[in-house]
Amino acid sequence: MKLNWVTLKVSQLEQSLAFYTGLLNLEVAERFGNDQHQIVMLGQADQAKIELIWEAGEQVEAGGAGVSIGLEADDFDGMLATMKEKGMEVVGPIAPTPKIRFFFIKDPDGYTIQLVEQA
Repeated sequence: MKLNWVTLKVSQLEQSLAFYTGLLNLEVAERFGNDQHQIVMLGQADQAKIELIWEAGEQVEAGGAGVSIGLEADDFDGMLATMKEKGMEVVGPIAPTPKIRFFFIKDPDGYTIQLVEQA
């Protein structure tokens, strides 16, 4: 079995795209829909994706309590500094073992994102 994607319903698609593409450097792999419904797949072609779904007029409940999405950071220290410079609330960094460290942030809809570095 292989993970294909994780779906997040978002309240403001362009704000979410700015977060995931601008701050987290994820690529838009595919985008489709119309003025009432948009789907954007984020990530590389051969890897699992984050799927953003926006529906006109739909109320989005904040954050999926208890769920976090872990992404491996290419430049952990740079990403941590950028998040702090942008005024984002950062929890961590946390290093439970000498081979891993991570921190948590929230996306525009309150979903928890865990940025990870593995040695």
